[in-house]
Amino acid sequence: MNEYILEMTDIVKEFPGVRALDGVELRLRPGKVHGLMGENGAGKSTLMKCLIGIYHKTSGNIRFKGRDIDFKSPIEALQNGISMIHQELNPVLERPVSDNVWLGREPYKGIRIDHQKMRRDTIELFKEMDLNIDPDEKMGNLTVAQMQMVEICKAVSYHPDVMILDEPTSSLTEGEVVHLFEIIRKLRAEGCALIYISHKMDEIFQICDEMTTLRDGRFVGHDLAAETNVDALITRMVGREVTNMFPKTPCEIGETIFEVEGLCSGKQVKNVSFSLRRGEILGFAGLVGAGRTETVETIFGIRRRDSGVIRKGGRELHIASPRDVIRERIALLTEDRRGNGIVGIRSIKDNTILANLPAYGFPIDHKRINEDTDKYVRAMNTKTPSTEQLIMYLSGGNQQKVLIGRWLLTDPDVLIMDEPTRGIDVGAKAEIHTLISKLAGEGKAVILISSELPEVMGMSDRIVTMYEGEVTGVVARGSAAWSAEHIMALCHGQSEDTHRNT
Repeated sequence: MNEYILEMTDIVKEFPGVRALDGVELRLRPGKVHGLMGENGAGKSTLMKCLIGIYHKTSGNIRFKGRDIDFKSPIEALQNGISMIHQELNPVLERPVSDNVWLGREPYKGIRIDHQKMRRDTIELFKEMDLNIDPDEKMGNLTVAQMQMVEICKAVSYHPDVMILDEPTSSLTEGEVVHLFEIIRKLRAEGCALIYISHKMDEIFQICDEMTTLRDGRFVGHDLAAETNVDALITRMVGREVTNMFPKTPCEIGETIFEVEGLCSGKQVKNVSFSLRRGEILGFAGLVGAGRTETVETIFGIRRRDSGVIRKGGRELHIASPRDVIRERIALLTEDRRGNGIVGIRSIKDNTILANLPAYGFPIDHKRINEDTDKYVRAMNTKTPSTEQLIMYLSGGNQQKVLIGRWLLTDPDVLIMDEPTRGIDVGAKAEIHTLISKLAGEGKAVILISSELPEVMGMSDRIVTMYEGEVTGVVARGSAAWSAEHIMALCHGQSEDTHRNT
C-alpha cells in the first residue's frame, strides 16, 4: 500500500497573463498534520482550489487513495472524502446553525425536510466536538469565532479522509485554539490526513508533523517539523532572512490630535475614553469580543453612538456617517477584509480610489487615477499582473496592501488599522510594520488593533487594554507595567488597581 494518501505532482495552473503554479508538488500521509507554507501569493490557496475542483489545473497529476483524480467541483471532492474550511467564511446568516451544518444534505421525512432530525444530529455532533452553541440560533447572531467553530464541525461531519484548514485560528481566542488542536489531534489519531495553512509559526510547530513550502508558485522544499526551526522555515518562504519583525523606531510624539471621551454604543462599547497624539502608535489589546472593533466602528460612524464625545484637533466632531469621518481625514482599515473592505468584482484600480473619489472631479481625471493607483501598487509592493485585475483574484495579503493604499491615498491625519496583518505572511507583515513606523515618523497618528500580543507590544508607544467593552488600563512603553503578563491580566478583566495590589 502506498504510504501517501494524496500525491500532487508537477501541478501547473495558468491564468491570463500569469502562471500561478509552476510544477508544484505535495505529498500527504494518513494520520499526519501537514503544514502548507508560503507567503501570500505563493500559491497555497490556488493549489488547494485545484485539489477540490474550484480551479482546474492546467497540467500535472493528482492521485488520491491510489487512483488518479480530477474533481470538477467541491461537492465531488466532498463526496470522495476531501473537505476544506476556507479562510473566508460564507455562512447563510439568516438561517439557524443546524441548517448551515447540513446545508445541501438535509435529511428528509417523506417530501419534507426533517428539521427535528437535523437538530438532533447537530446536538450530537456538537457534543462530540465539545461545542456549546444552540443549534436553533440564527447564524448571523454568532461571533466570527463561533461561526469558524461551526464550520470546523461541519467539515468533521463529512468524516473526510483529508481535511484542509486555511487559517482556521484567525478569529479564535486562545482557549478556542486549544479546543481546535484537540479536535485536530483526535482526527489525526483516527487516521485523517490534515493540511494546515497558517502564518502563525508557533501553531505550525505545535501541531504539524511535516510541512511543504511554496514560493512564487513554485515548490521550495519539504521538511519534517522535528528537523527544522522557525528561522529556517521563514527563509525558505521569503527567500531571505527576516531579522526585524517589529521595526519600531523612536520618533517625535507631538500634540494630542484625537480624543474620545465616554463613548458608548449598545452593550459592546461602555464609557470608552482615550487620547492619541501625532507620531504615536496607540495599540489596542484584548480578547476576541472585548469591544475593540466595535469602538472604532462607532468612531467611524458604522455603529450608532449612544453617547460620548469625539474630538479632532480640539474640535468636537458631529458624525452621521463614515463619509463625515473621511472628510475629517480619519481612515479605517477594517477587520473584515472581505465583508466590508474589498469590492471583489471591481479592479485594483477601482478599489484603490474608492475612498478618494471626489478628488478626481467631474469629468473624472482618469490620468490622475492611473498615476495614483500605479504609485500605491509600487509603494505597497502589491503582486499583480495589472491594476485592471479584479481584486478578488489577489491573495489575502495583496488585497490588504490595496486597502492600505486606498486609505493612504486620502492622506489621513489619523489612521485606524484593525488587525492589519491577520492572515498575512511573515514577509508582508514585516513590510506593513515598517510602513506603520514610517507613517508615525511622518507625524501620522496610528491606532493599531491586534489580537497578537507580540505585535501590539512590538509596535505601540502605549497600549489601551479592553475587556467586555470597557477600558481596563493604559500602559506606556518603558513603564514598569510594560510586560506581557500585566497586559494579559488587564485583557482578562483585571483592572489596573486590582493588578497593582496582587
